[in-house]
Amino acid sequence: MRRALLFILCGGLAMNAFGQTAVKVPRTEEKDKAQQKAEKAQRKQAEHASVIEFRGNTAFKEKELRAQLKEQITTIDDFGLTAARADDVAFFLEVFYRKQGYAKVNVHYKIESGDHMRLDINEGPLVTLGVVNFVGNAHEPTQKLFEYAIGPTRERYSKLQKNLPFVAADIQEGADLVHRLYVADGFLDAKIDPPIFHYAADHVDVTIPITERQQYFFGDLRFTGETIYGAEALRGQLLDLVQKPYTDARLADIPRRLQGYFKTRGYYDVKVDAIGDPAREHNNARIPVLISIAPGRLYHFGDVTVQGLDRLQPTYVTQRFRKLQGQTYSPEVLDTKFRELMRTGLFNVLQINPTSTGGDVLQLNISAEEAKSKEFGISGGYGSYVGAIIGLQYRDRDLFGYGRPLTTSVEISQRGYKGEVLWEDPYLFDSEFGLKMRVAALTYDFDGYSKFELGGRVELTRKLTKNYEAGIVLTGRHIEVTSAEIDAPLLGDTSYFVNTIGFTQTLDFRDSPMVSPRGLIIDNTFDVATSLLGGQVEYVRSTARVSYYLPFAPKTQTPGIGEDLTSSPLRRWFTQSSLAFGGRVGIIHDLGSESTDGLDLPIDERFFNGGSTTVRSFGERLLGRLERHGDPIGGEFFTVFNAEYTFPIYGELQGAVFADAGNLLASSENPSFDDMRYALGLGLRYRLPIGPIRLDYGFNPNPRPREADGAFHFSFGFAF
Repeated sequence: MRRALLFILCGGLAMNAFGQTAVKVPRTEEKDKAQQKAEKAQRKQAEHASVIEFRGNTAFKEKELRAQLKEQITTIDDFGLTAARADDVAFFLEVFYRKQGYAKVNVHYKIESGDHMRLDINEGPLVTLGVVNFVGNAHEPTQKLFEYAIGPTRERYSKLQKNLPFVAADIQEGADLVHRLYVADGFLDAKIDPPIFHYAADHVDVTIPITERQQYFFGDLRFTGETIYGAEALRGQLLDLVQKPYTDARLADIPRRLQGYFKTRGYYDVKVDAIGDPAREHNNARIPVLISIAPGRLYHFGDVTVQGLDRLQPTYVTQRFRKLQGQTYSPEVLDTKFRELMRTGLFNVLQINPTSTGGDVLQLNISAEEAKSKEFGISGGYGSYVGAIIGLQYRDRDLFGYGRPLTTSVEISQRGYKGEVLWEDPYLFDSEFGLKMRVAALTYDFDGYSKFELGGRVELTRKLTKNYEAGIVLTGRHIEVTSAEIDAPLLGDTSYFVNTIGFTQTLDFRDSPMVSPRGLIIDNTFDVATSLLGGQVEYVRSTARVSYYLPFAPKTQTPGIGEDLTSSPLRRWFTQSSLAFGGRVGIIHDLGSESTDGLDLPIDERFFNGGSTTVRSFGERLLGRLERHGDPIGGEFFTVFNAEYTFPIYGELQGAVFADAGNLLASSENPSFDDMRYALGLGLRYRLPIGPIRLDYGFNPNPRPREADGAFHFSFGFAF
């Protein structure tokens, strides 16, 4: 055994049981041939690697030129040097130079031997683009036309670069874009003549002749066929479209819009045609449009079939469509269900194909491809208050094949540890109710005291409308203050059980809440802690929040011809900016005490203010009452108001200007806006797909004794 093992490990000589020498087996003949072929190919490539010699290049290094000619050089390396291939190299090198503004470049090649070529480059001067003149433009502003004309060149250079190189091919392409712009603005007969170039020593001026001719608009809309909803209702769907100049693209959009209108009302097989002809007789350049409609029959949802599932139970999918059976067909409803299922993360691919089965019923044939249901993640980060953070998470989105996710996570920071298990059932008993059950344990070091907490939370929620969700929340927790620098009378109870029952509601009109929110959100919670639930602390508490996000960019923006490229850099900068406003308020009242100083309530149940998401001129939790060591002791009533303006800097990097205000009162007996504190500040944002990384500095305009002039905050996510 030892001899055999020695032979395997060393690959050398060993004695077999008969005293014979076992010799290492030589490589096979096929392997020798393959290696020889590879070595030959390497030698051949090495021989051709320096086949091209560059002379006369001063504007670009040889490495850059070789990178631009990579494809042509590879062809020569593989198949050898010929006159035709050498000519290709010289041609594409001239193309590269001209794109960089060397309009007078000349490249000559010479094959000095069978495998050696010399490229002689006469770069000529760098020629920049001078003045671009437009002749004949009466309706379109020159600045707007200029942006289109230089667009192909501008794409390759920074927006900050003023002197662009002259590239004739780019200007010709830009003239074509100008023509397409005119057509998109209703000048169907517009003519753009080839650009005229005026060469000077170091620049080229350009003249682009334009013949605008007639601008066309939509005239009367006439309907034939079965309109169902009446001509006026259909015109109303097209009003914003037909108020714009007449174009073929807008004419083609008329059937799409009306088909969508009919399909959302159950007419799955609707056919719509729109005909308009500028050559026909028209009045004041207004072109009448004839629209024919064949709605077909009114369809309803039928049965559902599912294919492609492996682990996930088919009923998970079919139950989502159960209530649709018999209802009028609507693609919008299908799209909502599709998005709802894709958000679960259970599917890579999901296709819903309505199919007529005869009569007025559409069967939904669903093809699915399941995503991997199990995932393990490691996360890390840093916050100015919590310090370094590392987290581990394991998630199974499809527990036992029923599509109910289970998540376990551990998070460690410089202030404590947290472990959590979360189970979710978004369709409790296949109903519209969602259930979340969470069990967690944590230790945490606040300024002034440390705590241990063990508890659970149960949430039963239902989405009553597209934007409104309500729910009931039950919690049970055991809290123990494990150490404290704060004097005992200021802590309240330091070891207790608290159990609550509460109501929560959210009205959310936001778009893209995780990335670039737009719109309004209002949420409110109300809960009661009572001994009837077995707790030792009794209180009533309520919090509310209102936030409004207002990006200045249009809500829907389709780039392309007709888009206002005009626009000055200042205008483009403005449209990438946004405003956000927020307000929060909270009140908690101790039911078991007559005290008006708020100190009988356990410190961990009180409100705190100040920090990266509240009034940012204060450190975390430092707005409000402080004990003798400078540690916060909280209060029973708070307010926070925020306003923030963000603007682009470069790429995903944004700047921010903000103003915050808020207070923290010791007692809930007299809630008010007294003792308001303020912040003015600047910040940086780096946008990620899951939210921004934020760095803020808030300046305190009126610091009091023991208060800092301001505070830095480094955090993740939106401030409010």
